[in-house]
Amino acid sequence: MKEGEESEGRSRPGMRSLLSKYEMGRTLGEGNFGKVKYARHVETGRSFAVKILDRKRIQSLNLDDQIKREIGTLKLLKHPNIVRLYEVSASKIKIYMVLEYVNGGELFDIIPAKGQLSEKQGRHFFQQLIDAISYCHDMGVYHRDLKPENVLVDANRNIKISDFGLSALPQHLGNDGLLHTTCGSPNYIAPEVLSNRGYDGARSDIWSCGVILYVLLTGYLPFDDRNLAVLYQKILRGDTKIPNWLSPGAQNMLRRILDPNPVTRINVAGIKADEWFKQDYVPAVPNDGYGDEEILFHNSLPSKEDNVADENETSPSHINAFQLIGMSSSLDLSGFFEKEDVSERKIRFTSNYAPNVLFERIVDIVTQMDLQVLKTHDKLKVVQKQDSKRPKNVGSLCVSIEVFEVNPSLCVVELMKSRGDSSWYRKMGSRLSEELGVGKDQKPSEREMTTPEEAEVPSAAAL
Repeated sequence: MKEGEESEGRSRPGMRSLLSKYEMGRTLGEGNFGKVKYARHVETGRSFAVKILDRKRIQSLNLDDQIKREIGTLKLLKHPNIVRLYEVSASKIKIYMVLEYVNGGELFDIIPAKGQLSEKQGRHFFQQLIDAISYCHDMGVYHRDLKPENVLVDANRNIKISDFGLSALPQHLGNDGLLHTTCGSPNYIAPEVLSNRGYDGARSDIWSCGVILYVLLTGYLPFDDRNLAVLYQKILRGDTKIPNWLSPGAQNMLRRILDPNPVTRINVAGIKADEWFKQDYVPAVPNDGYGDEEILFHNSLPSKEDNVADENETSPSHINAFQLIGMSSSLDLSGFFEKEDVSERKIRFTSNYAPNVLFERIVDIVTQMDLQVLKTHDKLKVVQKQDSKRPKNVGSLCVSIEVFEVNPSLCVVELMKSRGDSSWYRKMGSRLSEELGVGKDQKPSEREMTTPEEAEVPSAAAL
């Protein structure tokens, strides 16, 4: 039985229909509530990505509405720069979302070793981002968690916005016509969202687009600090410097978007009318390439009452360290045990260091190895410097590093190589594990440092 399938005797008819149509392949990604698998449609050979979510985990964290919201939102949106939802099915223990397969990785991963894109390349992605967000706003959808990790890139270098779990619709507006839920990712969140007085979802999305543009053109964040309170104060004041080596047009665009006052901040219409933005601009056409195919819903979405465990789910006969970690937290590490050789794709190890300390130590170690580090709020990207020695015919190394906090005394570090020399990759993984792995000496006070959660951000007033 393929991974993700359920017993024919206990799965619903719609579930059997869905699973019989696809051949499940490698794991594309893992998150707090499940994983994303590559899938091939048996009849057509077409590639898809299947998001497999754990219903019990979702229900235990009271996130049913968030998942329903993502599905409902994706059902509305048909745009060439937004990930397409094709099919949804749910059983008593799993939710399956059949999505468009985007094979170019995250937008963050395409930033080259030199640290930033050319203005022409950055503007190209920004134009598509604005087209997609403009379409969302016209449909009454506000994303509210825009960041490079939620923007995918296909083989043709076109972006696809994903992860609408924190999105808002018109029915979420308050009596004042504003949104009031404080959410998003710390480095990309708009100042008015932090103020906790209500905000315009369209204006706050534009701010996040501006932060993304800044990262694309410079290779670093406009607002960054390890202290969350200090970071929020920088955002509230709009305290950033626009590099003078950017063209006047790019500087002007960033300055008008990263305006901490949402009333005077440039809107979508103003962006599209800007001369710098209009260079080589080809507007996207909604529904282009999609047709009017209907999304298939095979059965009901999760409800709190439908919380009966499947009889096929039994306790493992033996438990190793990583399985124990997976059971004691919301982190799914099951991909570590797949039969395929994941050593060339992912390296994981556990550490007793606090997340912030881990990030600092990792930066120090890889820098000593003559590697370059690019940083976002929750991920490091390690690349070989252009003058680094490497074997002929081997591309420069590019590795993403994430840190997951399992509990107050344990973290998991995950390395994923997207390209480059495997020997360098293994060497870096071994050194990080040897110096930072569980059991290494550290000061107890280091555990007091924590990493802010990115899904639900406290307001500035609460700090």
